[in-house]
Amino acid sequence: MDSDRSTGVSQAGSLGQVRHDLSEREIEIIELVAQGLTNQEIAETLTISKRTVDNHVSNIFTKTGAKNRVALLNWAMDHGKICRDGFNCCSLEATDDKRPGS
Repeated sequence: MDSDRSTGVSQAGSLGQVRHDLSEREIEIIELVAQGLTNQEIAETLTISKRTVDNHVSNIFTKTGAKNRVALLNWAMDHGKICRDGFNCCSLEATDDKRPGS
């Protein structure tokens, strides 16, 4: 599988062949990665083993097509999984406003 060096995301991911069915725990880990935590620090925060965090991060990379943490955070922002310093927050709020009954 080829990858785009500028984004660190596999080309298969850009073609929509990547699974985006992230678990709540995986989203939680992405949020902690966005805070700059290491896998060891994430493990301590969640009171799980570092090996478990390593496995989650590996699964997240596979599901998103990201090749590294920077590419993962770019993917997460592009797909509305995280809101950082005011970026992406408006699109998340706008999406919430479009729900029936809002």
